[in-house]
Amino acid sequence: MLADLSPLIAATTQWLVRAYPASGGALAAALCEVQARQAVTVAAWLRYPTAMDAALVGMAGPGGCARLDWITGAGPDEDADEDAVAWRTWVDEVVASWAACLLADPELAEEAVGALHGGGPARGLPVEFRRLLAPDAGDRSAAALLRHPDLLSPVADLHHAQLLARLTPGQALIA
Repeated sequence: MLADLSPLIAATTQWLVRAYPASGGALAAALCEVQARQAVTVAAWLRYPTAMDAALVGMAGPGGCARLDWITGAGPDEDADEDAVAWRTWVDEVVASWAACLLADPELAEEAVGALHGGGPARGLPVEFRRLLAPDAGDRSAAALLRHPDLLSPVADLHHAQLLARLTPGQALIA
């Protein structure tokens, strides 16, 4: 399942770490990316809970990051080669928004990870999301922008209600 969503997870993670870069050097960048990847993975698995959902998004594509770029003022370099920014078409706006919600709200992140362990793509997988759920001081310092609720709110607010509805018990597992 993870392999089916890996282009979406990689692209959406890349977008988040470019829009909310790490403060510090290479270690900070790596810590920031791990936190973003964990949040995006949880969000993607919640959004696309079945193999069929993953296959459909793989065929149709997730839609890209144009709206996210407009909201945050982020975007590709105007002189960038088209091939160098092709990954941006694999960014999923809803997954980015849900990941932003999880990064900004530790209680919501706990609830989301708990929902994954109840079934779906994480069933039977030895996964842990420690850097998302229990970041240490180094993690928080590295991802100060990535975890700042006020900075994340324009992205998080886009699909926050959908995430809450998805986490509500008894909701259908549709994307």
